[in-house]
Amino acid sequence: MFKLDLIQTLAMAGIIIFLGYGLRRVIKPLHRYNIPAPVIGGLLLSCIILLTRQNEVDLFIFDTTLQNPLMIAFFTTIGFGASLSLLRSGGPQVVSFFVLATIFALMQNLLGIALSYPLGVHPLFGVMTGSVTLTGGPATGLAFAPLFEEAGVPAAASLAIAAALVGITSGGLLGGPIGTYLIHKYTSKSAKSGKETIRVGSGQDNFESKDQIIINADPTPGKKGYHQLLKSSVIILVAMWAGSWVSRFLMNLGITLPAYIGAMLVAAIIRNTDDATRWIKLSRDTIDDIGSVALSLFIAMALMTLKLWKLADLALPLLVILFFQIVLITVSCLFIVFRLTGRDYDAAVISSGFCGFMLGTTANAMANMEVLVEKYGPAPRAYLVVPLVGAFFIDFTNALLITFFLNFWR
Repeated sequence: MFKLDLIQTLAMAGIIIFLGYGLRRVIKPLHRYNIPAPVIGGLLLSCIILLTRQNEVDLFIFDTTLQNPLMIAFFTTIGFGASLSLLRSGGPQVVSFFVLATIFALMQNLLGIALSYPLGVHPLFGVMTGSVTLTGGPATGLAFAPLFEEAGVPAAASLAIAAALVGITSGGLLGGPIGTYLIHKYTSKSAKSGKETIRVGSGQDNFESKDQIIINADPTPGKKGYHQLLKSSVIILVAMWAGSWVSRFLMNLGITLPAYIGAMLVAAIIRNTDDATRWIKLSRDTIDDIGSVALSLFIAMALMTLKLWKLADLALPLLVILFFQIVLITVSCLFIVFRLTGRDYDAAVISSGFCGFMLGTTANAMANMEVLVEKYGPAPRAYLVVPLVGAFFIDFTNALLITFFLNFWR
């Protein structure tokens, strides 16, 4: 048995992340379906630990002191993405798509709750296999897992990863065929034509190319390197510090919420204040990079301590609920999202992306859309709308939805 201290545990998390990248490069389906490298490496190590435990050997004991701060740091960077000016710059199409995604995140939870009763599991089991892990992905699932376990959902962390992996795989498998079906059925777009001769809908959208709209502008493009990295790191830490006060205040009011909500709210306030005043001149790119590092290490560290042996009894209700969740999103893409986003080629690509991030991750959404764009030509509206909602805004409202359901069934 190896007992690892704080630094050794963090180093192990870093090693298995790069092991995941190596495996994804060698095993093509892992790359094709956008399975995150920290998930690959972390699951491999947790499976090895499971095998050794069956032989009554505890391979590692980890010090996970940094796991919670890394999680809070990542979601704080998500808060910095909640820019009202960014939302307005995308126009009403981004706003309407954001509202649509939020409604379906709510529907995922309601469907999961409705199915949980006949399956004899806790209603929050349905929420965990709803927007927590499908819209939210593995990071949100792991972040909320301790609260769900306290509320009565057993093996919540293992459940989160299992549901997220099914969602990621399904989103990658279904998104492309959904978009292709819609393109062939409702448009006359031909492969590699780059043109669409018939538009099904109420007319040409008044839309500017994504190249004409700055959706991720760095207010100080010349100030890269050390100074920008230092400033962004300090701002994130300040938001985490102030956010802990906000979270403590809300918890004193009797509201159950994850530790990162306060920091996320503070980060959103800082971001929108900076958009209006340009006092801080935040670099979104630098903040995103810091968030990506924190997320990778957090997921790897969380997966290293998974108790996979507790998941066996939950397999049947998990699979049943996930089946109906996949049906919900597939039907919504074919009959609702496509129609509400314009009934044209761009709408078909948007529907493909919607399937990707509502079942898996934004990486799934982008991969789904790239396949269609390579074959049928550019879809500028889709490339503006889907990344903004999938990568930034839906995580914010999803966290609020999950918090509501947690408090309702507390």
